[in-house]
Amino acid sequence: MIDRRTLLGAIAALPLATSAAAQAGAAPSAAALHKVRIPGTKRDVPLVGVGTSRRYNDPQGADQMAALKASIARFAELGGQVIDTAPSYGRAEAVTGQLVQELGVRDRLFLATKVGVDSREEGVAQVEQSFRNLRTDHIDLIAVHNLRDVGNQLAILRELKAEGRVGAVGITTSSDTQYADFEAVMRREPLDAIQVDYALDNRGAGDRILPLAQDRQVAVMINLPFGRGRLFEATQGKPLPDWAAEIGAASWAQVFLKYIVSHPSRPIAIPGMAQARYVDDNMGAARGPLPDQAMRKRMEDYIAAI
Repeated sequence: MIDRRTLLGAIAALPLATSAAAQAGAAPSAAALHKVRIPGTKRDVPLVGVGTSRRYNDPQGADQMAALKASIARFAELGGQVIDTAPSYGRAEAVTGQLVQELGVRDRLFLATKVGVDSREEGVAQVEQSFRNLRTDHIDLIAVHNLRDVGNQLAILRELKAEGRVGAVGITTSSDTQYADFEAVMRREPLDAIQVDYALDNRGAGDRILPLAQDRQVAVMINLPFGRGRLFEATQGKPLPDWAAEIGAASWAQVFLKYIVSHPSRPIAIPGMAQARYVDDNMGAARGPLPDQAMRKRMEDYIAAI
């Protein structure tokens, strides 16, 4: 996104004193990453991961592949773990698998993908292809994409989990038109994780889906954390408000992500990261102070007023 690149360039020229960690005399990267436990896996993972739905779907040429490889390398270097992909994201699964293998960082990562087909036979075939694409014999999380054929696909995933080939199982959606059905599945099915759309300007899931996940002790992953780019459009050219320093946010991206991961359900945000500098920026949201309820309300009011 051009607006974000411009914004980050401007932020890079600002003194690091806008970060609470920097004010305390420590580099922002020195703070520990906030983590959450993924049920079924016994793993604690950082609250910011990588989404691959756009930039990884069809990289063209050596330069684009090199940028993606540098992004994953930097992500792993900073302690990041969760990389989320799907068979429906073009070549993203295969690209992710190739780069992770080339970097030799598979054991340091938490790989999540999805299954989105209409029958048991198709589900088995798609999942087996995901293992091949990701170049691994164990996938940490597989979720049923947009509730598609949810009964059959969850049954397949539970069999794979029992065999030890899959760590956790879940369901996903990215549309509030599915929320009622999504909640119904959450109430009747034992799940380890869910994935849903949520952002500072798209808070519906925070009122109904995320509290239910918290009640049922289900891990949460967040897609569309920047509101399909609307948040960057709304704040383009605007300086960070004074209160950003109170939560250790040195960029708008960190403001938006810190809002997400500070929800009481402690969701894992998965923004797209196709350049190493975006990794540095976004991972900053998983460190340092997080907004309390009063600050979250302040953030909501600020965005509503723009």
